[in-house]
Amino acid sequence: MTIRFDNRVAIVTGAGAGLGRSHALLLAERGASVVVNDLGRSREPGREQERVADQVVAEIRAAGGKAVANFDSIAEFEGAQRLVDQAVSEFGRLDILVNNAGSLRDKTFGKMDMADWDFVLKVHLSGTAYCTRAAWPVMQKNGYGRVVFTTSNSGLYGSFGQSNYAAGKMGMIGLMNTLKQEGGKYGILVNTIAPVAATNMTEGVLPADIVPHFNPAHVSAAVAVLCSEQFRQSGVICSAAAGHYALVQVCSTLGLQLDPSAAPDPETLVERWDEIADDRAMRVFPNAGAETTAILEAIQALRAGVAP
Repeated sequence: MTIRFDNRVAIVTGAGAGLGRSHALLLAERGASVVVNDLGRSREPGREQERVADQVVAEIRAAGGKAVANFDSIAEFEGAQRLVDQAVSEFGRLDILVNNAGSLRDKTFGKMDMADWDFVLKVHLSGTAYCTRAAWPVMQKNGYGRVVFTTSNSGLYGSFGQSNYAAGKMGMIGLMNTLKQEGGKYGILVNTIAPVAATNMTEGVLPADIVPHFNPAHVSAAVAVLCSEQFRQSGVICSAAAGHYALVQVCSTLGLQLDPSAAPDPETLVERWDEIADDRAMRVFPNAGAETTAILEAIQALRAGVAP
């Protein structure tokens, strides 16, 4: 099976460098027309006035691909809407949206200015929502869409000094889990990549001797899968780093079912906490209603005298 994106139109946000650039180059190489979104300028000496989005577009065109640059900020809905409008006006449609743009303002929570909290959440969580909302009616009309969010291990597992970044990244998971239900009937699939790669954002974090192994191209290969017509799953979190790929899931222990007709005292819960926390068996729920159904089934089994 060959994955191609001929006649598909893609937007990649934050595509002027790092992961976004890698995603844009791969999608274009495989036939997509790409809108390269980035408001940044070059960090190269002597090229500081050049727009990084223009540089990536030049790379794509030099390789025979199709691309245009966009310099709007996705931290405002108006910018996200202009981005989507440009894709449609330039190429006639929109099939793929890769939400990659991000920014860091790290500081421990007790020392963090709330302006830094608001800024990071607006770029990561709201920016992802803004772009997806702007693209949604276009994809609904076409009956097709592939949307990719970019979360982080910081959000999934926590990271010292990154409370704002982690909160924004984990918020995307809740958004994805709802949109996978709302988009299905329109052929819109929403999935999430959880990358680790050597980029400007991770500069100085990864030990120098292993940096070459964390090529963004490892991540882009997984992003291409999530963007492809052949991929039919929605609500997937794919971890990708240095050639290692895995799926991350939100799980629940089987837990403890007590008599629902009377609330227990806290001491009872403490005494039986090991049963509540027993992780030798886990359940994955496709949606919030499924967990409620599981609880009702446990209650019915309890009433029938069968151990849940």
